[in-house]
Amino acid sequence: MSETIVSMAVAGAIVGAAAGGWINDAYGRKKATIIADVIFTLGAIVMAAAPDPYVLILGRVFVGLGVGIASVTAPVYIAELSPSEIRGALVSTNVLMITGGQFLSYLINLAFTQVPGTWRWMLGVSGVPAVVQFFLMLLLPESPRWLFMKNREEEAISVLAKIYDFARLEDEVILLTTNSERDQQRRDNIRYRNVFKSKEIRLAFLAGAGLQAFQQFTGINTVMYYSPTIVQMAGFRSNELALLLSLVVAGMNAAGTVLGIYLIDHAGRRKLALFSLGGVIASLIILAFSFFNQSSGSSLYGWLAVLGLALYIAFFAPGMGPVPWTVNSEVYPEEYRGMCGGMSATVNWVSNLIVAQSFLSVAAAVGTGPTFLIIAVIAVLAFVFVLVYVPETKGLTFDEVELLWKQRAWGNNPEDAQSLFQNANHS
Repeated sequence: MSETIVSMAVAGAIVGAAAGGWINDAYGRKKATIIADVIFTLGAIVMAAAPDPYVLILGRVFVGLGVGIASVTAPVYIAELSPSEIRGALVSTNVLMITGGQFLSYLINLAFTQVPGTWRWMLGVSGVPAVVQFFLMLLLPESPRWLFMKNREEEAISVLAKIYDFARLEDEVILLTTNSERDQQRRDNIRYRNVFKSKEIRLAFLAGAGLQAFQQFTGINTVMYYSPTIVQMAGFRSNELALLLSLVVAGMNAAGTVLGIYLIDHAGRRKLALFSLGGVIASLIILAFSFFNQSSGSSLYGWLAVLGLALYIAFFAPGMGPVPWTVNSEVYPEEYRGMCGGMSATVNWVSNLIVAQSFLSVAAAVGTGPTFLIIAVIAVLAFVFVLVYVPETKGLTFDEVELLWKQRAWGNNPEDAQSLFQNANHS
């Protein structure tokens, strides 16, 4: 029953992410966020008032639906409102809010252990941020790119005027107008659009969804969900010490994300992911080594396991934490961004569920050390995947990213595409 209560939120998030792409394209990024807030608040109320485990599970499903829709919407909404030169940093701020929220939740839950009705308060208070965001979203504009896509040019220009100075505003309007006219031409020629687009979208989706899957299969939620268990597996039997060390892990995750916000627009998405995965591989090997030698009885290996956990977070948080969400917010063509983003987020949540539900079982079957070696092998595959399939998109406009995929898919305009690759890799 405990496993079901936990996993139903992730199951709800899978459905929410799958539906979120369609909601984004049909109703806009702003309304999608508001819908997510309403669903999430409803779920929090149901959980807090649940008279039995089955109603609690229903509340968890509602919460998961809201989380799934928000996980699709937030990166796209931020990216479409951001100037290209700081787009990566602003999208990464979304990941900082997640990791910072995880750390804050540890502290809030710790405080609620001292009051009556502990778990009801813990679950019910999660509706407060959703209510706050609901009212703040009413004051925010719709994505200008979505407005242009829906032929609401005047509203889009009004939004852009709040972001850019006049000179930059004129360039952005010309760019969006050109894109709108080009998209209309594509709609007028269905056969050309489908044939030309399908291969590009497949390549973009492979890169985006692959990053989302590897983000989970390289073990981040194993560490975040089960860090107290891992610490106890390493020989620290005290529950209080295990929770304290886990709090440190959550704090490092948030701090590492802050570093990632700076690096993602300076080092670039691809380089940051490769550096991150290199460190993750080394950290997982340290973890595996410490657990292989756990039977020696030496406390040295217990502390080595804790060091491995800390290094894992230190390398993962700045890179493989924000990079998959940032890349997925910018690699898809405008008219497919909501749908493909939703599909990619669904891959993330399905992978999340698989890892969360299998780690302890695999560790019990083959041992904790071999389990971390398996994850290390997956991280090596992730490194190769990024090296081969993920292009650098740092500093590129959405149009330039689309041209990049065009070159990869069809080999057209090699001079222009080569110039884009050089600018992305050396700027």
